[in-house]
Amino acid sequence: HYSKMTDKMNKILIVGLGSMGKRRIRNLQKLGYRQLIGFDLRDDRIIETKKKYKIKCFNNFQNALTEKPNMMLICTPPNLHKEYAKKAIQKNIHVFLELNLVHDHVKSILKFSEKSSSVICCSNTMRFHPIVKKLKMLIKQKKIGKVYSIHHHVGHFLPNWHPWESHKEFFVSQKETGGAKELVPVDLNWLTYIFSDVTSVLANVNKISKLDVNIDDNYQAILEFQNKIFCSLNVDVFSIPSIKQTKIIGEKGTIICNFDKSKIKINVGNGWKSILLPKGKIASGYKGITPSESLYEEEILNFFKKVRNQNSCSFSLNNELKILKILNAIEKSGKYGKKVSLK
Repeated sequence: HYSKMTDKMNKILIVGLGSMGKRRIRNLQKLGYRQLIGFDLRDDRIIETKKKYKIKCFNNFQNALTEKPNMMLICTPPNLHKEYAKKAIQKNIHVFLELNLVHDHVKSILKFSEKSSSVICCSNTMRFHPIVKKLKMLIKQKKIGKVYSIHHHVGHFLPNWHPWESHKEFFVSQKETGGAKELVPVDLNWLTYIFSDVTSVLANVNKISKLDVNIDDNYQAILEFQNKIFCSLNVDVFSIPSIKQTKIIGEKGTIICNFDKSKIKINVGNGWKSILLPKGKIASGYKGITPSESLYEEEILNFFKKVRNQNSCSFSLNNELKILKILNAIEKSGKYGKKVSLK
């Protein structure tokens, strides 16, 4: 009995009006949602959002809550998610969280939400990527037979993340929420989705570039999956040009995924065959390997669908904890120079 029109009547509070908050407003307006409210502590962001998107905005969180939203998208830096999520859960507001990076915060939100009727979803944008969807199908169909190894490299030059502002002005330059650290769970999310859970890691985590930021800019790890596949994961924030590429070697051949060109190549011993996938439109102002807007739109519609049907989310706080446990193990292994088991 829940029509799409009723869906559009949802009152949605967007918490945090930085680049991600603005992206979500853009997505929602394109999808026909009009009852949007913005909140940020920075007046410059409020002025910009009001001007661009013509929505009501607040710089006081309690005042924003008096609008009685029934959904909240939390788009603040990851280390601030916890306080807003708890306030939303307290009021039985449904919550969508952007990427989380602090394991203990997610654990705390999960415990707090146990008796709540709020539907809580975590961002898993990459699972909506045409390459990830196609790759999952190819692996399931055993196109290259049994998978032996994976080589995954993502490099995203930090000063290019937000070309309109200095990288020192947002969370990717802070130790706890550094850029390279943020990229690791983004890709662990879909790698575990396709290949199985990770059982052990052996890693190297350090700062090797001349970037003027106090973060680890290089994460290298050997991941062992439950099904005995090994993956060399290489994530950095100093690559010029930016790159996102995955090579999967199997008993019958090789698959290469080029995310930037939205292309998959397969070779089973008789030359390369290419599969070109829809690339989608990337928001203006972004450089490098930023995903297209359609992924974010699909992801948010998926959240609304879960709320509508009162279903648990396909990527829940429990899933997020599993991913952050791997991230913690990578950092621990890098620190002590030892293999860390996740069993």
